[in-house]
Amino acid sequence: MAKVLDRRKAEDIILLDVKKATILADTFIVCSGRSTPHVKTLADELDEAMGRAGVERRRMEGYAAGRWIVMDFGDILVHIFHKEEREFYNIERLWKDEGNFLEYEGTPETDAE
Repeated sequence: MAKVLDRRKAEDIILLDVKKATILADTFIVCSGRSTPHVKTLADELDEAMGRAGVERRRMEGYAAGRWIVMDFGDILVHIFHKEEREFYNIERLWKDEGNFLEYEGTPETDAE
């Protein structure tokens, strides 16, 4: 999922292991888009790519406004923020814990879809 977002130019992608902190999900993926249309495009592209991979999205909230979209894929919640909302809500501050940042190293050039 992070690679799909990366290829679509999502910014500041982080992965958080939250399974010890909440029953909501095991992992949060958090990223930013540059504009409302970009945020919506990231959600659309991720939804389409996951559908092709056979991974069903359970729910999606916030799409109409396009400022903070939450996509529920079961064990993974994806938070796609407009840059301003991400700075304001700063959910990383709420969920980060010592050692729960997961490694992600993807580049659009090396990870073909």
